[in-house]
Amino acid sequence: MNPSLLLAIPLLPLLAAVIAGLFGKLIGRAMAAGLTILGVAASCFLACTVLRDLLIGGVEPFNGTVYQWLATDGVTLQVGFLVDKLTALMMVVVTFVSLCVHVYTIGYMHDDAGFQRFFSYISLFTFSMLMLVMANNFMQLFFGWEAVGVVSYLLIGFWYTRPSAIFANLKAFLVNRVGDFGFLLGIAGVLYFTGSLNYDAAFAAAPSIAGKTITLFGGHPWSAMTVICICLFIGAMGKSAQVPLHVWLPDSMEGPTPISALIHAATMVTAGIFMVARMSPLFEYSDTALSFVLVIGATTALFMGFLGIVNNDIKRVVAYSTLSQLGYMTVALGVSAYKVAIFHLMTHAFFKALLFLAAGAVIVAMHHEQDMRKMGGLRKRMPVTYWTSLIGALALIGTPFFSGFYSKDALIEAVGESHRAGAGYAYFCVMAGVFVTALYTFRQIFMVFFGKERMDHHAAEHFHDVGWNMKAPLVALAIPSLLIGYLTIGPLLFGDYFGGAIFVRESNDVVGEMGAEFSGPVAFALHALTSLPFALASLGVISAWYLFLQNPAAADRIAGVLAPVRRVLDNKYYFDWFNENVIARCSRLLGGALWRGGDRALIDGILVDGSAKSVGRAALLVRVVQSGYLYSYAFWMITGLVILVGLFLYRL
Repeated sequence: MNPSLLLAIPLLPLLAAVIAGLFGKLIGRAMAAGLTILGVAASCFLACTVLRDLLIGGVEPFNGTVYQWLATDGVTLQVGFLVDKLTALMMVVVTFVSLCVHVYTIGYMHDDAGFQRFFSYISLFTFSMLMLVMANNFMQLFFGWEAVGVVSYLLIGFWYTRPSAIFANLKAFLVNRVGDFGFLLGIAGVLYFTGSLNYDAAFAAAPSIAGKTITLFGGHPWSAMTVICICLFIGAMGKSAQVPLHVWLPDSMEGPTPISALIHAATMVTAGIFMVARMSPLFEYSDTALSFVLVIGATTALFMGFLGIVNNDIKRVVAYSTLSQLGYMTVALGVSAYKVAIFHLMTHAFFKALLFLAAGAVIVAMHHEQDMRKMGGLRKRMPVTYWTSLIGALALIGTPFFSGFYSKDALIEAVGESHRAGAGYAYFCVMAGVFVTALYTFRQIFMVFFGKERMDHHAAEHFHDVGWNMKAPLVALAIPSLLIGYLTIGPLLFGDYFGGAIFVRESNDVVGEMGAEFSGPVAFALHALTSLPFALASLGVISAWYLFLQNPAAADRIAGVLAPVRRVLDNKYYFDWFNENVIARCSRLLGGALWRGGDRALIDGILVDGSAKSVGRAALLVRVVQSGYLYSYAFWMITGLVILVGLFLYRL
């Protein structure tokens, strides 16, 4: 595999981002958009070429150094690529979704003054994500990890004149720093026990690390591997928005819709899922860490789904859906079904990007109205958006033969096969989540596209369907949302597609147990028609149809009866209240105390101002001696001589 070709894949979007960002005003809007689209398209083509070579060309995976930055104390920091089938799959997904978002942005951001800047940012985001997934060492992984965080900060706050956007991007930045601190500790643990930052060294040393302990609190030894893996997963909790580090993701909807699709579909939020799958040789040696992953993912999957039911902002409903589906992926990681997690990551990337971009099309058509209570009856006005949204919704709820069905049903079955601690709780959460997902998804479909039109006079007057530069990406994403699961479930889950890229110990191989009963995608889908998940999804759709289309008054009555529960959901389980009134307030109080006691009293009062005052007082005393009179100097000389003679005689 040619290293130069691999290097071109991330560098082409970077080059386009630099040109559009620095020279956007000189080259104009059309050229800035064209260059970034061309760069990402070329990167997507090369990524597809790499995947083809690995699949049918007989090319061996590439694992090597491209550039050595420095070496210190035996540790080498370098830019290196590990391009196997797992990486190639991620490269194709990231670049394809990014390409669709780039094309869609032409229409969505057409009238925005920051047109060139936005294209520069999203192209730079693509570069950062590619560097992350292609890394063969922890240093480069952390570089890509932080780079996507920085660019997401810029994109969420793209409309920087809005206070809500600035609050949202600062919130995302700070919450991710909490997770990234844990991630950095995990990397430090790997370096401490292996002396290297390369994946190969860490994975080879995994069995020996598993037998070592580390003392943290109270003199009690902890498994070194458990500590490392939990720290690494805390990083994933931040990037992949797992409870309690999920609070940044819904607020990030303040950014333009294209970036909502790019961040929340196939790129930034899936970085944590990819990282844990890549680190499977480490996680497989800590059942405690995997149980921790399992419980966190299950909690996120169910309880974040509930929030989608009560929200009326079309983008935030899709955002809470993303939170829930990320929880599903995390559950799969927790039961060692890494293949299923990556499979669901891939299918989710297509249908969730589709749903975000479709929501953006509705927002543009409604003259930037996002409240679903002011929509309705749009299926006739926006037929392409409606049908593509319906495909995305059916894929999301796990309708047989749609892409999301194959990954979601396999995921639920894998959890059911697992005997890991916490698997029973996780199975309940993912099963209940099927009903919840169908309820909030089709609540959105029915409120937006069915029923009578509820738009106000201003929106009705300015209503217009979007152009094909926004419709074409919807169609392009609808095709894999419909077909990709059917085409790939066999090789990805029950074949040897991943090879050595994912490691699973034999005692944890729930996917292998499922493979013994797999008879093909058609039989898999037909069997699901009589399964409990299909019944729960159908019940969710029927409930949404009755409550939000046929009899909305019934939904209001239920909300009245469950008013305390509704209050908890409206306040998002009080996570934001706790963060703002406890953590943030305590942090401000601590900071104020350190400022008053440490900075003002100790540093300024004693060390700086105190030393200056001490010099002044000493000067006042010295001034008495330095009077300028001869008799005064003679007096002090005689006094000093008497003292010296007295000391001399005393010693004798």
